[in-house]
Amino acid sequence: MNRIHVLSVILILLLLPGNLIGQEKPAYQLFNRHGEPVVFSAMLAASAEAQVVLFGELHNNPIAHWLQLELSMGLADLPDKNLVLGGEMFEADDQIVLDEYFRGLILERHFRAEAKLWNNYDTDYRPLVELARERGLPFVATNIPRRYAALVHRGGFEALENLSDQARSYIAPLPVLYDPDLPGYRAMLEMEGLPAHGTENFPKAQAIKDATMGYFILKHLPENGVFVHFNGAYHSNNYEGIFWYLNQYSEDTLRIVTISTVEQTEVEHLEEQHHGLADFIIAVPATMTKTY
Repeated sequence: MNRIHVLSVILILLLLPGNLIGQEKPAYQLFNRHGEPVVFSAMLAASAEAQVVLFGELHNNPIAHWLQLELSMGLADLPDKNLVLGGEMFEADDQIVLDEYFRGLILERHFRAEAKLWNNYDTDYRPLVELARERGLPFVATNIPRRYAALVHRGGFEALENLSDQARSYIAPLPVLYDPDLPGYRAMLEMEGLPAHGTENFPKAQAIKDATMGYFILKHLPENGVFVHFNGAYHSNNYEGIFWYLNQYSEDTLRIVTISTVEQTEVEHLEEQHHGLADFIIAVPATMTKTY
């Protein structure tokens, strides 16, 4: 680089606003529940010692999805560790289609036509599904079929009593455990701008999803292994939702690691409101592009 070129670069730097010189653009920062910065390897190590990892995502956040894949690959590489993957984005009646695809009985195009795939499947969930298929790992469809969640929204838990035995096999056992005083459910009734949803059945529809996901996680919990579950962060934030149901259903104390994803203006520090949200919190710039 000649002297004139060097001087030109220096001049450009001097003309830049002071806050831009030397500025970094981190895509994310990982924190523990106390708001202290930690590294990815710490989250991987804690997950390896857990029985269940509840990985709370923002559904359209690419950083959360990338870290889900990285965490899953890291756990899959560990020797003598049974790994099971599963997620909210597959409803329980999709399990037969998933299994047929994994066994090679149907082609991917048949799987895609039959399963109720989310709009961002290709970018965000297909990598996880294909990792499981290629590594010979189970992938569990844990969520209640949305038509039955809608049934609860309209008629409460009692409406589920009218379902057939086969339909009930896709949901948590009845009667459904429910604590309306859990802060997350109580807050749903206080949400502004949702007058059409503001009935006592609104949080019940959320609870039946949490209950069903917790039930199927526990049903497929591996021995000497870990079940990594992908769900919207609101399903496990503050150690409620799925976390609460897992502890209600299990006779033993489970080793559960929770992960949450939040968006902030800057990610150098974790905002106070996010402290205690989960064991590990992924802070992502609010300007991060979305996947759909």
